[in-house]
Amino acid sequence: MVLDIRNYNRHAWDKQVEGGNRWTVPVDAGAVATARRGEWSVVLTPTKPVPRGWFPPLDGREVLCLASGGGQQGPILAAAGAIVTAFDNSPAQLSQDRLVADRDGLNLTTVEGDMRDLSAFPDGRFDLIFHPCSNGFVPDVRPVWRECHRVLRPGGVLLAGFANPALYVFDDAAATDRGELVARHAIPYSDLTSLTDDERKRYTDKNEPLCFGHTLEDQIGGQLDAGFALTGFYEDRDPTHPLAKYLPTFIATRSVKAA
Repeated sequence: MVLDIRNYNRHAWDKQVEGGNRWTVPVDAGAVATARRGEWSVVLTPTKPVPRGWFPPLDGREVLCLASGGGQQGPILAAAGAIVTAFDNSPAQLSQDRLVADRDGLNLTTVEGDMRDLSAFPDGRFDLIFHPCSNGFVPDVRPVWRECHRVLRPGGVLLAGFANPALYVFDDAAATDRGELVARHAIPYSDLTSLTDDERKRYTDKNEPLCFGHTLEDQIGGQLDAGFALTGFYEDRDPTHPLAKYLPTFIATRSVKAA
């Protein structure tokens, strides 16, 4: 299938905002006020909070919330003292960050773009990159890691979440409709090439984003090949998916650029 995946997923995520997808609902003023008092948490994966020890001191630090629009993580980190740039492919997602920043007077700017191309930023711009589960919406993840390494300062930290590729092995219709785990797909996986046209319409007819299941060699090995040192790792589960009964379905990593 020939499709401009960036434009398609931009439109799809704009539609998710209209529909109230859980990852598009901005935090309320109470959460921002609590974060300003030093009491906060954010997630890279569906449920498990990121350990506070994974973060450097945030006060005055330059933070890139990468493909992290939706008015959730960026505003909380800004309320905790960071200077935040929210970068996302979806204008509607970025509008949620802007809404919270304007409402609560946060030091947060928004930039629209492709996570694989951070040419809007110079080398060594950021102290921290916060990259929650979103690189499953691009067909090649390695450019994301290379760009992250470039725009981080020496000693900078990359916090990333992504899907366990095992999630994409199973037929999605059987899993979500009937709770059955039917092994069907090879990894790497692509909604563009692993599905028939009729199967893909299950998502495109509802303006849902299209996904890609990357290998661990690309997700973790890609970070190492880009020059990062892996310093933290944990797993999480999406309790709504039947595979979570058997194994963790999401992964979070902490990586550091050499000082």
